[in-house]
Amino acid sequence: MGSLIDIVDDEEVIRDALSFLLASRGVQTRTWASGEEFLAAQPLDDMTCIIMDVRMGALSGPEVYERLRIMGSEVPVIFLTGHADVPVAVRTLKAGAFDFVEKPFNDNQIVDLALNAIAAGQVVQAQAESRRDLQARRASLSAREVEVMDLMLTGAMNKQIADNLGIAMRTVEAHRGKVLTKMGVRNALELAAINRLQEKNRI
Repeated sequence: MGSLIDIVDDEEVIRDALSFLLASRGVQTRTWASGEEFLAAQPLDDMTCIIMDVRMGALSGPEVYERLRIMGSEVPVIFLTGHADVPVAVRTLKAGAFDFVEKPFNDNQIVDLALNAIAAGQVVQAQAESRRDLQARRASLSAREVEVMDLMLTGAMNKQIADNLGIAMRTVEAHRGKVLTKMGVRNALELAAINRLQEKNRI
């Protein structure tokens, strides 16, 4: 996915300056004159980062950010803020924003920050895709296969699983093979590894 940064600011001079700066580093931009205009265009699936002013017209930057979060967006947001708005920007950081930059901003600083935000956003996106993939794999298991997998994760051997579930060893072996295939792993060790990943991400 290429880099495309959305700039949301009600000052044309700021939008133009940021577009020029980012273009000089090979980053494409899309500009919006208000939070309302930006929200009306959602969903924008190609967003990689948003640079947004704290103070705008009817909707403030933090209000736009809150609505994006409700929509499920995890795109990193950098806020532009005047000195008086720093406390507001700090609150947005606690709410999950990537960072904020005080005006007047340093050219290199804001471009570097935006590039870092894009990289961080790509990591978050990859993790989300991995979670969705693991959820889909687990959902493909039958109820019996889930029972077998849960016992496999305790380290139980086939005979122990058979005794626990009251089924034949051959049936356990068949279910075990299906579990490994559906979960996309080669053995119980790999199964345990992706299970730990699931737990870490609270799937």
